[in-house]
Amino acid sequence: MTLTGLLILIAVQNVFSCAVCKKNQPAGLEGITHGAGPEGTIDYIISWSAVIIVGVTLFLSIKYLVKPRESNADHIKNIILNDSL
Repeated sequence: MTLTGLLILIAVQNVFSCAVCKKNQPAGLEGITHGAGPEGTIDYIISWSAVIIVGVTLFLSIKYLVKPRESNADHIKNIILNDSL
């Protein structure tokens, strides 16, 4: 087993929560990670806002990478996309 594989196995074991953390976390989020989890409405608002921002950013980055809408053949996006195809 390589060092990378060993590190991944150790990391996976440390990511999931222990029995005490599972008990203290709210329903639906138990077993995901260590710690108490979200404790109030504002915590859920912050978490879902971050999820939405990341989702929109991912969608737009993929959209503009695939179809950059640049007609100039010397534009950097067209050079990268045409060379990789």
